[in-house]
Amino acid sequence: MPLSHRVERIAEQIREEVSQILSTEIADPGVGLVTVTRVKVTADLSLARVYWTAMGDAVERKKTAKALARATAYVRHLLSTRMTLRRSPEVQFLFDQSVAAQDRVEQILQELKQEAEDRQAAGNDEAGGSESPQNGAPAAPKPPRV
Repeated sequence: MPLSHRVERIAEQIREEVSQILSTEIADPGVGLVTVTRVKVTADLSLARVYWTAMGDAVERKKTAKALARATAYVRHLLSTRMTLRRSPEVQFLFDQSVAAQDRVEQILQELKQEAEDRQAAGNDEAGGSESPQNGAPAAPKPPRV
């Protein structure tokens, strides 16, 4: 079931507010440079899942996750003061796996492209260099005889 336009607007507003809160108002050094990638809100607005990503390895990610867990209540409090909702949604921070998956797909595509170029270059070398020596461009076709 698609979410209503109102729920989508509130999710976007929460994303903007949480990004602002994390960058300016959280003093915990463990939070670091966190990027809020998206927010999913339940239809009844009782829970807001905030997806985040940060630079660094798994150790840094765990430190950031712990710092965000410590700051959850404060973030919810600040959201309740900034947003005009009857009830402030419960805030849950989740690491966004989709960014890492996109990076992995991009890496695989680059590897496949490089392999294809290597195979093509190896095939051209074995065929006696069917390409002209000028900039690696293929030779122009000969005009038909009349």
